[in-house]
Amino acid sequence: MKKGYPSSLKVEYASDMVRENDGDGRSMMRYGKWLPYCRFPTLGEGDTPLLDFPRLADQLGVASFQIKDEGQNPTGSHKDRFSPLMVGRAMESGAGTLVVASSGNAGLSVASYAAFNGLGCVVISQENLNEGLRRAIQGTGAELILMKHPLERWHTMRRLVEEKGYFPATNYIKPPVGSNPYGVQGYKTIAYEICEQGGGEVPNVVLVPTSRADLLWGIKEGFHERMRAGRMRHLPRLVAVEPIPRLTAVLAGEDYRKAFTDGRTPLRSIGGNTVTWQGVAALRETKGCAMVIEMEEAQVAQSDLLRQGLYLESSSATVLAAARRLVAQEWIRTEEQVIAIGTSHAWKW
Repeated sequence: MKKGYPSSLKVEYASDMVRENDGDGRSMMRYGKWLPYCRFPTLGEGDTPLLDFPRLADQLGVASFQIKDEGQNPTGSHKDRFSPLMVGRAMESGAGTLVVASSGNAGLSVASYAAFNGLGCVVISQENLNEGLRRAIQGTGAELILMKHPLERWHTMRRLVEEKGYFPATNYIKPPVGSNPYGVQGYKTIAYEICEQGGGEVPNVVLVPTSRADLLWGIKEGFHERMRAGRMRHLPRLVAVEPIPRLTAVLAGEDYRKAFTDGRTPLRSIGGNTVTWQGVAALRETKGCAMVIEMEEAQVAQSDLLRQGLYLESSSATVLAAARRLVAQEWIRTEEQVIAIGTSHAWKW
């Protein structure tokens, strides 16, 4: 990072990280002592299943292959772990209206949690937003603004934040930074649940569909905190799965602040032509890597997963294609345990 450039923020805690959970059961609120708020507005997010796919493990030639199915959150994606803490921060700040720039999943999640808490919401998306998501977002009462180009969303969002005082849920500056740091803390709970669901065993590799790395960074932070608390002995290697070479290029030596092509891709949930420093840091700290998967490979993986009974959005299905590539390259070894994050179900797409 260089002086004079914007920086991603992270939450630091003054108290000892060795804390007990508040209880068992569904909802990530049981991890309140590990989060910015012990109590926050919830729709029952979290506690998503860790699904075992032994046939895929055999095909890949690894010890185990599991998928953390985030499509089973209230609005069907991992964004529901972000929204309650971000909304909690907005309410604490006295905000009346939220604004979010999104290709779809975050827009629906933020709009739903805003509606649940009686807040206004503006969702800025693209003209090619599919009809199902469009109806759902507008059905929450949110205002939906559609733009021709993804980066136009940021200009509109900046204006609404600076001129109308709306609370920003996501980034709108360049070079980009992570989204609201309170919200990003919610993604740590994926790592917490993986540790619990694995009976204390830590996977060797975790694959994460990645755009600007809020999820990647949050998962890294969750594992890191558990290790600091003495509850695990090593960090999994994280893999950022992306549709164009962005983090891949940065790890090869390019400047993380530059623009990488125009960012257009059919894999809209992980699109964009920029990266954040938090994404670079997450990969370097875990000795991870980035892998580029394009639409054709993602569609094959999506079909293969559907034949296993799991219908993931194509951007989410990239994790299976990435696992295949990394096994072929021997970056993932035959004795290793692999977990992939299925970020969103396919129904709303």
